[in-house]
Amino acid sequence: MKSPYSFDYRKATQAVNFFARNDAMRKINKLKLMKLLFLADRLHLRMYGRPITNDTYWAMKHGPVPSSSKDIVDMSDFAEALEKNYASQFFLPEDDEHKIASIAETDEDVFSESELGVLHTVQEEFGALNQFQLVDLCHSLPEWSIYRTLLEEGRSRAEMAFDDLLRPGSDVDSSHLEASREALQYRRDLARIPG
Repeated sequence: MKSPYSFDYRKATQAVNFFARNDAMRKINKLKLMKLLFLADRLHLRMYGRPITNDTYWAMKHGPVPSSSKDIVDMSDFAEALEKNYASQFFLPEDDEHKIASIAETDEDVFSESELGVLHTVQEEFGALNQFQLVDLCHSLPEWSIYRTLLEEGRSRAEMAFDDLLRPGSDVDSSHLEASREALQYRRDLARIPG
């Protein structure tokens, strides 16, 4: 199901920069970065009923990938010039093309208090893990089992639904999950209203 949210390239850029600045030498492996972005969006959705970046996630062989954020990180032709120009003020790809280097302070003003808190939580809990440990972690999440069979049967990717990220788990109280489901449905209902 399509997201009722619009991708926020400023928040995505600053989340990328946040994780890059907090990694060793202010550089971060791209695969590790993609998993940290997913974990942050997932946790914020589960706790507050909305993701941080509003990105579309695809289940792929090495776990969830935020589509538009990856386009910005890769400075690909799929990213708009405005998005790439903004991002290039905060981070640049390293020569080996597997790392992103932060080149400026993170603009934390783009985030709400809850978003910034979740970014710090994800960094503290998972920032010391390497990219392969994060892939294993993402593969162990309850929503991943939905896509595992499709990927094992040969599909290269499958779009992940936000509803799937709200499955029960030990990280968030069930009352938070129910409130988050209601908030997600409310956003969907608003998106259907003309005008």
